Parts: sequence; structure tokens; C-alpha cells
Amino acid sequence: MSDRSDIRQPRVRSTLRHRAEIAVANRKVFPFLVGITALTAVVTGFIAHLIDKQDFPTFGIGVWWSIVTLGTVGYGDVVPHTAWGRVLGSVVIVFGVTFISFLIAIVTSVFVEAGRSDVDAARAAREEEAQALLRNIDERLAAIERSLGKTPGRP
Repeated sequence: MSDRSDIRQPRVRSTLRHRAEIAVANRKVFPFLVGITALTAVVTGFIAHLIDKQDFPTFGIGVWWSIVTLGTVGYGDVVPHTAWGRVLGSVVIVFGVTFISFLIAIVTSVFVEAGRSDVDAARAAREEEAQALLRNIDERLAAIERSLGKTPGRP
């Protein structure tokens, strides 16, 4: 029986990793992170309710605590007092800080990419304008050389 759980666990990890890679490749990391965070809030809220019924008497209170802790707000209205509750709280805090860090990185990369697109568009417009100006100068020089009776490219 333990062989089956050993077989399933890598599949779950590889499936989660595969979905994360797809999210990154499709540039849909934000919805992926929100989904994983929501799932984490529900699961950890349920676990908190199971392991510490005194501090988390209902599933809803457990989820509330998990959401507040994931968001790194920590109102203090619900606090784990048992060792296992504090261990779970530590994991939730680390996950919440990680989520916020990824969220900031994603938003920053979107702004940088948007700025880069604007700079590239402006550069392309300037290059096109410079090319048009050079063509105009070349045409004018050719016209001057024709009027002087010289053929372009000959001394």
C-alpha cells in the first residue's frame, strides 16, 4: 500500500509542476497563483480546524485565519495556540510571503514589458523617419547632380 502512495505522490508533484510550466509558458501565472493560494487557504483552514478545534471551532474560522495569514495581515482575532497550529501558521506565512513576492514580480514584469514595447515602437518610428529623411536627401542630391549634368556616382 505504501508503494501506491509513493507512486501517486510524484505524479501529483509532476502534474502540479507541469501545470505551473504551462501557466508560465502561456503567461497566465497570476490566475495560477490565485488558484493555488485559494486552494491553500481552504486546505490549511480545514487542517487548522482539524488539528486545533479550540482556536478554530469552525471551518469558516479556519479559512478566515488562513486567508488573513496568507495575506500577511494577521489581525490577531484568531491565533493558534497549539504547537501544530503554530507549525501550520508558519507554513502559511511563508507561502503568503512567497505569493506576494511572485505577485509583485509579475506586475513589475508586465510594466517593464509595456515600457519596453513603447520604447521599441518609438525607436522604430524614429528609424523610419530617419530612413525617409535619408531617401529624401538622396533624391535631392540626385536631382542636383542631374541638373549639373553629372551622372550620380561619377566624379
